[in-house]
Amino acid sequence: MIALVAALLLLGVLLGSVAQLPLSFSLVAAVVIAGWLSAFAVREQLARHRSE
Repeated sequence: MIALVAALLLLGVLLGSVAQLPLSFSLVAAVVIAGWLSAFAVREQLARHRSE
């Protein structure tokens, strides 16, 4: 539950900041975050597949 609250707080801070940043920087940051989340998802799927 604390992680959820922290994530929402961080999201609020970042969204407030994104409104002040240039669009190109925001898009690059979004691509980096999406890549990081995709890599994490693939790693988790591989770990789950190996444990079966």
